[in-house]
Amino acid sequence: MLVKKIEFTNFRNLENTALCPKDGINVIFGNNAQGKTNIIECLWLFTGGRSFRGSKDSELIAFDSDHAEIRLEFNSEGRDQCIELNIRNGKRSATLNDVPKKYLSQIIGSFTAVVFSPDHLTLIKNGPEERRAFIDGALCQIKPAYAVQLSRYKKILGERNALLKDIPRHRELEDTLDIWNEKLAAEGAAVARTRALYTEGLKKHAALFYDGISEGRESLEIEYKISFRAENTMSSSEMSQMMLENLRKRQSDDIYLGYTTTGPHRDDLSVKINGKEARSFGSQGQQRSAVLSLKLAEAALLAEKKGEAPVILLDDVLSELDPSRQDYLLSRLEGMQVFITCCELSVPARGMICVDGGRLTCTEE
Repeated sequence: MLVKKIEFTNFRNLENTALCPKDGINVIFGNNAQGKTNIIECLWLFTGGRSFRGSKDSELIAFDSDHAEIRLEFNSEGRDQCIELNIRNGKRSATLNDVPKKYLSQIIGSFTAVVFSPDHLTLIKNGPEERRAFIDGALCQIKPAYAVQLSRYKKILGERNALLKDIPRHRELEDTLDIWNEKLAAEGAAVARTRALYTEGLKKHAALFYDGISEGRESLEIEYKISFRAENTMSSSEMSQMMLENLRKRQSDDIYLGYTTTGPHRDDLSVKINGKEARSFGSQGQQRSAVLSLKLAEAALLAEKKGEAPVILLDDVLSELDPSRQDYLLSRLEGMQVFITCCELSVPARGMICVDGGRLTCTEE
């Protein structure tokens, strides 16, 4: 995967211009609040995902403009390709290789990238929602159909939760709940099994990376924890039956609470260092090493499944890591196209991009 050209029109504070990065490492440098992260965010949007900064689409448009356009020329699968994104009225529309797409999800998997920001360093420390989002984001790029699968599950979950809130006022509706139980169990089992299988591949890479970071002194173990007590090795039909039984068992509690208490929306990724939960017992350094290992494993597994390395996006991460972790990270990214934001030119690079008030100036090594 190689980015050849990026064009910006009314995107954030960036000037309307085109950027032609180099292969290898590209360093985006400049003072704070000049627009460095905007370039990383722009590249990430071409994966079809939401902004990793949690921004609304309307916030991506420059002040005093009613729309923004960004365009990416890249090489993937041995051929040159192009994605265009138009952002207007708080929504994005996409064109892939000059073919308009009805849904944004239809570009997922065409351009693949792994993004790593300071916020990701809290992946272990924070709650399970972030860890589920980490797995889902990685899975969508490897298996674009998973995005549709996950969307179906969330829609059915929303319908069941709405029904649970209505039942106390209209008890006759309880008779219809089992229809939603069956639908939710079928879709939920598919989501949980897909996540569990992905985690099995992820854990091997993550363990190796952590072993390298710790120089063999510590071990990392990860496991996908299913909330409805199914085993990761179960088939989809077995998982579906197990989830259905749990939904029925917890039905009274769900009606009382007004929401669904079991299913993949309650699952978690267990991360252990030397057999102990990293969230509760790991030091900050150990937690950061674990996150670094997970992100490197995500990139390795994506390259393995897609047959080519993803583009790596590092947003002000190096300043958050000590020198040994910085060196380890950069050594594992050799041969990939990398974009790094920083305040100073401290990383050897093929391409150097200075950002000052949204204006881009490019130099070469």
